[in-house]
Amino acid sequence: MDLEKFTDDVYTVAEKLTNGQPMDNKAKINFVRERLIELYKKNLVKINHSVLEIICAANLISNGYTVDIEKQLSNILVCDVFATKGDGTFILEIETGFTPPDHALDTIDYYVARISSKIARYSKFCSKFALATPVVGILPIPKLFLKPPKDRKADEVQKIKTLVDRFYKNPPIELDDILNAHLHSIYLINIDKGFAKQIDPQGYLELTEKLQDVSGLDL
Repeated sequence: MDLEKFTDDVYTVAEKLTNGQPMDNKAKINFVRERLIELYKKNLVKINHSVLEIICAANLISNGYTVDIEKQLSNILVCDVFATKGDGTFILEIETGFTPPDHALDTIDYYVARISSKIARYSKFCSKFALATPVVGILPIPKLFLKPPKDRKADEVQKIKTLVDRFYKNPPIELDDILNAHLHSIYLINIDKGFAKQIDPQGYLELTEKLQDVSGLDL
């Protein structure tokens, strides 16, 4: 653990993000900065993920949200970014594409299952749910989550549950969680330039569909 290096890096990012912002927004971004430092002291965050969190947090703050990070939602779920505006709640989960060594031979299935599990488990705790990823990665989002619940067929829902159950059994995901899950938006994070761009899921699918087809992804 290198607290001095972590603090310097987070301060550098926060300074870039607060440049030109009104004082209220600066205070909110600096709150996220200090929260990350406290979490790092407890060995709960790492610098690469923290940079992504504060960039996304700054985007939401600039759009009028009040933001917290690493918020406990239940006894097993902690979300990356939790934001509120008026009566609305917004949860954003960041995905980098990392998969553990145990899944070296089924990396794609594992990643699709993790994304599906997150959409289904987290979105019930908020009015809007989003996924975020660095611009260097592609999120393999099953098309089922782009349909309204009334258009989701039982066999499609079961297919997602079967995949998720291969990797996440404690606790198992419920069919209703998949059926009613919602995905509001995708955030593309440019780490070097320090900004996140919001895009709707359908637009993201249209941008990445050809790449997914070439890659042999059947979602």
